[in-house]
Amino acid sequence: MMKRTLSFLLTAALSLSLLAGCGPKTPPVGGSAASNPGSVSASSGQPEGPSSEDASLPPNSSDGFTLPKVMVLSGPTGVGAAKLMADGEYAQEHLEETGIPMTPDGEAYIVDNITVATDNTQVQAALANKDVDIAAIATNAAAALYAKTDGAIQVLAINTLGVLYILEKGDTVHDLADLAGKTLYAPSNTKGANPEHILNHLLASTNMDLAQVKIEWLTPQEITAKMSSEDAGICMLPVPAATALMVKDSGIRQAISLSGAWEELEGSPLPMGCVVARTEYIEENPLGVEAFLSAYEKSIDYIKGNEESSLLSGAGSPPVLVAQYGFAPNEAVAAKAIPQCSLTFITGQEMKSVLEDYYTILFQAEPKSIGGGLPYDSFYYGVD
Repeated sequence: MMKRTLSFLLTAALSLSLLAGCGPKTPPVGGSAASNPGSVSASSGQPEGPSSEDASLPPNSSDGFTLPKVMVLSGPTGVGAAKLMADGEYAQEHLEETGIPMTPDGEAYIVDNITVATDNTQVQAALANKDVDIAAIATNAAAALYAKTDGAIQVLAINTLGVLYILEKGDTVHDLADLAGKTLYAPSNTKGANPEHILNHLLASTNMDLAQVKIEWLTPQEITAKMSSEDAGICMLPVPAATALMVKDSGIRQAISLSGAWEELEGSPLPMGCVVARTEYIEENPLGVEAFLSAYEKSIDYIKGNEESSLLSGAGSPPVLVAQYGFAPNEAVAAKAIPQCSLTFITGQEMKSVLEDYYTILFQAEPKSIGGGLPYDSFYYGVD
């Protein structure tokens, strides 16, 4: 499992920085913001334990909330977190100078750690085992986990729309019907997840017998090797993997946008990635959830290319950050992939409407793909 962990602990000024705009909160008995319960030791880099007068506070919290442990996927679902991860490294590097974990914007860093995982099942297990508090995950995996855990998670936001493409080395595939009688390479880590269900639904819409398309489930590395070494081939890949393959081999072209095919068929967007949190964490740390969502939305906006980041090149630019944290193999691929990653930030009632439309289609096609039934209203954070 590929992992990168960035760990940062909140100190005294974090509570003041974040809570200034959120209204006062009564400190726990025996502790206060000035007690500095979660400082980072300059010698070891590890959190110092609370003093006797701070015994009521966990080591990675302020008197406002416990900092969330976060996990993201290494594919497009995690791309939007790259700036948040960079801010964390900056906060760590400048901790000795400022005495508090601050971002380059002068704001308090509000995440305990961020871990990058390669598979939805790893994220699901981490949430179920309470190893993480907030995670970026595939939308169908989120619904399935909600059902499996009897509502132990809630969805906070949609962070990624459609990112799936059919690529071809050749010129025989121009629409979905052209896949009949052909072999399609598909990434094995997406079997049972959104890509498989989306593909099956779209193929079924052509009245094609699904057996007419031979799907070979391979690792992304195996797909790249086959497509590069063979004279002809067809595969399904998400961005940025699809972008990387086309950059590597100019003979490979984008044949079909499955996102476009979905929107043409259903008349609605294709929500593929989302951010969820453990219900217990949400209930105990409402300020933590809101602080994270604010920082995460800014991170997505930065990576997409806002007024600030669109002017940057080199260190700190979105392509550099996306490559730096392993979401793309290099800066060149990242620069081409980011516009195709369909990064978004949809919350509240709009989030619920988009997801319910999608889940209804998945339920009709394959109920077990979302845990056997449509999620209850309690699944949707911030919706009354």
